[in-house]
Parts: sequence; structure tokens; C-alpha cells
Amino acid sequence: MDSDLSLEFLRVVEQAAIACAHTMGQGDGRKSDEAAVEAMRTCLDTVPIDGTIVIGEGERDEAPMLYIGEKVGLAARQKLPFGIEFPSVDIAVDPLEGTNLCAIGAPNAIAVLAASSKGGLLHAPDLYMEKLVVGPSAKHAVSLDAPVAENLRTLARCLEREVADLVVVVLDRPRHRQLIEDIRATGARIRLISDGDLSAGIAAAVVGSGVHAVMGTGGAPEGVLTAAAMRCLNGEIFARLVIGKPEDEARCRAMGAEPGRIYTSKDLASGKGIIFAATGVTDGTLMRGVRFFGDGTRTNSLVMQSDPPRVRFIDTIHVEQSRMVRVRF
Repeated sequence: MDSDLSLEFLRVVEQAAIACAHTMGQGDGRKSDEAAVEAMRTCLDTVPIDGTIVIGEGERDEAPMLYIGEKVGLAARQKLPFGIEFPSVDIAVDPLEGTNLCAIGAPNAIAVLAASSKGGLLHAPDLYMEKLVVGPSAKHAVSLDAPVAENLRTLARCLEREVADLVVVVLDRPRHRQLIEDIRATGARIRLISDGDLSAGIAAAVVGSGVHAVMGTGGAPEGVLTAAAMRCLNGEIFARLVIGKPEDEARCRAMGAEPGRIYTSKDLASGKGIIFAATGVTDGTLMRGVRFFGDGTRTNSLVMQSDPPRVRFIDTIHVEQSRMVRVRF
């Protein structure tokens, strides 16, 4: 896939972030999500691709846009001259990861998109997934099936620090009560979050973020997006689908997923050319949120690709028409 598309996808997440940032702190998560979805969908249709949504607004939702299987991009909107083709691209989106975070003005809400060559992203069912996310130094040393204490000792050794120095991010859910007790028993520190394990997973693979691992159960679609980020950052996610009832297993197999299998980033995001783009909606660990000022809007984004390997933090000022910009730092 052409790496020049990375800046096209940057535009998409920027517009989604700006749209929902206007609703930040208003207490209406549905309104925030709808604003992000509509802006992302509109902008995607300006990108020169023959795109297909493979992770979108819910496997079982009757979403009006960005639903699984929807065709997006210029190829879906205009008839091309004979012999002219746009690249076929599979796309995973979360127009607003951390809907509740945006609604209450809490940190780490982001707009996210991952893209790959055709067939390069797993069609994950809308189920829970056990996850363990670590950075490059520990990717070959930890295991999803190892005891918590063993994984944290191994992680500390790989990072050349004490277990007590580690920070582990866990979603604050009743299902994680035992996990939280196990982590605390080792002496490691925990950062409990209400939403947004994708942004935490990205932070775990970035040196200096203050996050060393993500543990626990979260959404499978977010796991695929995290895997795309890990492919670009050389980190790793270990993940396994949670099967709660017989029909869950049937859904997995129908979508090409394997119940019981431990997936890695190359399994979940297998494409040769991966592009990942995210823009901060509210201030977070890696990116500042959208800021509005008299002359326009300022966004902070992360754009990555796997081939060639490249990670860019991009600070953009979107100037209103007929205005002179005054740059502020």
C-alpha cells in the first residue's frame, strides 16, 4: 500500500477529532460519537482508495455509516476512466475511542484509523478479548498464559528496573478485581482507566510514556487497532477472544476468527503495509487534545506506517478561511 496515503488518513482522523471536540464536556456521548462518525465518513470519501470497512461501528449494529463491509473512498463515489484504479484498502476505524471520556472532558479520547492492503486486518467479532500489551524489549519474553507475577518480573528484567517501578494500565471493571489484586501483590503500580485501552496500548510501546504494560479484557475490535499500532511501533499484543456462549463461537468462525487461539500483532494485522493514524480529542499521555482559538484550530496527531517504518508526531494548525494565523506555542 502506498505510504503516501498516510497523510490522507491523517486528514480523516483530524476532521473526526475536530468535529467531536466541539461536543467535549457536554455530557452527551451519543452526540459526540455521531459527530465523529459523520466527519470521518465524509472525509474518507475524498481519499483516493477503493476502501472497505472491516472494523467499524459494530459488527451487529445497524449503523447508517462506517458499518462493516461499507465501501469508502473515491472509487466508491465516482466512475474512473478505463485503466485507472485506486488501491484496494481494508480499513479499521474507531471515530471516537473513549466516547464517555469526550462526553465528560476526561483525558485520552482519540480518533483512530488503521489501514492495510486487502485482507491485512482480521475481521474481529464484537466480543471481549483478553489482552497483554508490551513494548519492544519484552515482546519475546512474556506470555498471555503466564501468571501475572511472572510476567511482571520478566517485564521488569527486560526493562532493567524493579517490579515496583512498573506502571500497568487496567480498565476499571468488576471483572478485573482478581487481576488488580494480583498486580498489587507484586508491588507494581496500577493506573486504572474508565475507558480507552487502545490509547493505553499505544503508550505501552512508546519509551518515556510512563506506561509499561496493559493487562485485562477489552473489546476485540480495539485489539485489532492496537495490533496495527504495534506493527508500526515494534511492540506486541497477545490476545485471545473470550467465548461466553455457543453462538459466540459460531460468530467467530463465520468471521474467520479462531476461538481459543492466542493472537499476536502479525496475526491481527497481517498486512505488509500498515498505516495507523490517531488524533487527540482530549489531552492525553501521547497527544494533546483539540484546541480552538480565534484564527482556527490546532490538532496533535500520531501517524505511523510499517513499510517503510516511520513514526511521526504531527502538530497541525487548521486556519479558518479569510483569516491570518497567529501561531501560539
